Amino acid sequence: MQRIRLRYTKRGRLRFTSHRDFQRAFERALRRAEVPMAYSAGFTPHPKVSYANAAPTGTGSEAEYLEIALTAARDPEKLRALLDESLPTGLDIVDAVEARTSGLADRLTASVWELRLDGVEAADAERAVQAFNSAESVEVQRMTKNGVRTFDARPAVVRLEAGPEARTETQSETADRPTDRPCAILRLVVRHVTPAVRPDDVLSGLRAVADLAPPVPAAVTRLAQGLFDEETGAVTDPLAPDREAAGAPSADPTAAAKAPA
Repeated sequence: MQRIRLRYTKRGRLRFTSHRDFQRAFERALRRAEVPMAYSAGFTPHPKVSYANAAPTGTGSEAEYLEIALTAARDPEKLRALLDESLPTGLDIVDAVEARTSGLADRLTASVWELRLDGVEAADAERAVQAFNSAESVEVQRMTKNGVRTFDARPAVVRLEAGPEARTETQSETADRPTDRPCAILRLVVRHVTPAVRPDDVLSGLRAVADLAPPVPAAVTRLAQGLFDEETGAVTDPLAPDREAAGAPSADPTAAAKAPA
């Protein structure tokens, strides 16, 4: 049995697809591409697909990961191209490797996010970021199925920085929602902890410590996720160990995102 690991994106309007929506679209793509999938046993067999740490509905992403099991060997790059053609534009399969190591999910320990705050001045964002970084704790609330939960969002945030104002699409190539209006750009590096701290929790924290409240919802894009390197401050490509085990060259260097200094 061959296992293939894939990196896919959620871009543009398709950032509003839920994880279940993507699962349905991906399983249809598997059938269209005639992928020789392995299936589970039992009364209701289903394709052996393992999803890892999917982004919340409404956020864009350049770095989502999954693994599939095949009953016959396929070339990872040819399989990637076939699946990409079978999915709608915006749900794009951008990388594929044969799984030669274990523990893909264990390598997803941190994410790099970009938050575009339309209608927020860069100076106001900078002041809010400084207040957040200076705080020893930042308590936020989140509605759960068991009611409102209060927790400290500060320890999970490795880096939070405010960038320059962005006025054109070319100033932020990975932005999910470019705009011709001035907006502040935040870059966030957050550890995957329990409870999970999401970008909207950090925005709630900025509101709590600095009364920063964007007039419209933030456009949030995950730029990378992987293993956080404590020495270099990088979020590394989680597929790199599989390439190294196969003796293959490294992928696009943008797959490993450097945490802001």
